[in-house]
Amino acid sequence: MGKELPLARDNHIKSIANLSLMPVPQKKETFIRDIKSGDPVCSLFSVKEKRPPHKYAKGFVFELLLSDRSGEMILKYWGSNDQAAVTKVYESFKVNDVVQVKGCASTFRDRVELAVNEDGGAIAAVPRALIDIGDFVERPKVDPEKLMTAINKLVRSVQDPQLRSVLAHFFQDEEFVLRFREAPGSMMLHCNWIGGLAEHTLKVAQICDYIASQYPDLDRDLLIAGALLHDIGKVEEYSVGTNIDITEDGMLRGHIVIGAEMVARACEDLGGIPERMRLKLVHMVLSSHGELEFGSPKRPQFPEAFVVSYADDLDAKLEQFIKVKKEARTEDPWVYDKRFGNVFLR
Repeated sequence: MGKELPLARDNHIKSIANLSLMPVPQKKETFIRDIKSGDPVCSLFSVKEKRPPHKYAKGFVFELLLSDRSGEMILKYWGSNDQAAVTKVYESFKVNDVVQVKGCASTFRDRVELAVNEDGGAIAAVPRALIDIGDFVERPKVDPEKLMTAINKLVRSVQDPQLRSVLAHFFQDEEFVLRFREAPGSMMLHCNWIGGLAEHTLKVAQICDYIASQYPDLDRDLLIAGALLHDIGKVEEYSVGTNIDITEDGMLRGHIVIGAEMVARACEDLGGIPERMRLKLVHMVLSSHGELEFGSPKRPQFPEAFVVSYADDLDAKLEQFIKVKKEARTEDPWVYDKRFGNVFLR
């Protein structure tokens, strides 16, 4: 959440003083990525985080982190000196609720945020029955059935019976498959939608399959197994409600450690999995981010692990690169992105 604002905040919120209460919109039309400083806002948002009321020069203020499928934005509710009244508003909704907000956008420290003034603005919880979850968390971009059919085809293509049994331990488990096919690939960056994990996993495995066809010295079975298992910890790392959030386990351990433990436990439960095979599969999960500074506790130490880490990085970055180009709103030939630098648009 952001730091506290300066104490004087009257001028930029006067424009919302005459906003009257309106019915809940039937369809969300204003998305966070489109809000500009000075815009009056009346729209629906998911509450991702809450920070309790605290005193400022003219009353009490609380902060929220709002989200929708396009991004996140800080909201600050500027209340009176009646702490009980401000607290009542604050407690009228909870994390993961959808709220209707009437306020005004402003810029603070080069970041657009929403201001709601007690006198002219409003914020209130909206019944789930009135919202379209697709406004807040993106729906699958590819039919989940098609994704799982393709993944299962890759599982069946693995010739080694022991590696195939490890894959079947996961991909023939109905409870795991249900969670896997609905899990996102990330919170904010790549494949951050329902089903994003399955889509990302399939692409990584398909990249690895192609590379195996070009380099016959690679162990294709091991490579495909590592690709399909490299991100399975994300079924435990993320939760999906009206937004994508990280679980306590995800925050404290992360999907790499969680996934490595899941693979190790599966090998132990199955029995008969050679120790070296178990170690290699676990290593491919642990090294899937390639470098220590990117979250991997180990760098890849054999060719198949190396390929998985680069396929993972390629898919994640290429999707983001394409997204930057698609979403650029300029007539200039270039746009600057902090991750990629200058991106050529023509």
